[in-house]
Amino acid sequence: MGGALNNQRIADVSGAAFAAVAEKNPVLLLPLGSVEDHGPGAPMGDFVLADVLAGRIAERCFKAGVVTYAAPALPFGVADYFGAGPGGMAISAAAFRAVLTDLLEGFLRQGLTRVVILNGHGGNAPVIHEVTLAAKLARGVVVPSFYLWKVARVLMEREIGSGDQRFGHGGEPILSLTRALRPEFVAGAGEPGAGGTMLGLPVSGFGTVEFEGVPVDVPAEFVDVPKDAMAAAMPAADAATGSRVAELLVEKVVRFVEYFAGRLGREI
Repeated sequence: MGGALNNQRIADVSGAAFAAVAEKNPVLLLPLGSVEDHGPGAPMGDFVLADVLAGRIAERCFKAGVVTYAAPALPFGVADYFGAGPGGMAISAAAFRAVLTDLLEGFLRQGLTRVVILNGHGGNAPVIHEVTLAAKLARGVVVPSFYLWKVARVLMEREIGSGDQRFGHGGEPILSLTRALRPEFVAGAGEPGAGGTMLGLPVSGFGTVEFEGVPVDVPAEFVDVPKDAMAAAMPAADAATGSRVAELLVEKVVRFVEYFAGRLGREI
């Protein structure tokens, strides 16, 4: 690439250097995540995993001939079920919508129309849909989004089986990905807590209790949700599995980016 950039992170290049490549309308990866309780086996900041993966994907795309850069990760996700967890940091859906809208509008104003979102928080997903739909209706631009952990789960289920009890919040696939991508992290001591009750009924999941064998929606938060997936995943998660899944995930997104970049100027 001659004198072109060799660092695929926007935060690490100068404005003048990026302006030179911006004329080519590179693909921009926008990683999103959260800071919330993932149990005693994983750190609270899953946005770090999204950031690491974005960097790897950008580098791989660049080597494949698709000019791609990773934006800095947005660490704060939409507040949903984790407000009761000490140390969690989240923003309202309205605030997240405004921030994401401003970020996308900033790129579009600069003529950067090839943006791919790498989302690391489930609570973000419905707002991402709202914002990207608005961009499509107003500007005719399609901004695709990967919910990273959903895709990783599909890939990991092919490795260990779909009926495994390890999948869920604070369990897989994030636990093995953490051990592969953040090897410096040492899991804290302690065991996953038990589920709680509300209205005298057992909390059965995120925002639900069980009544006579059926779920009833209630304002139950994560602290009351059963931690079965954590308990199953903590002794079984391993870096080798995480590395394989991370590689498959990176490869899948890279292939999509190549496809996406090739559609520039075609119908949406």
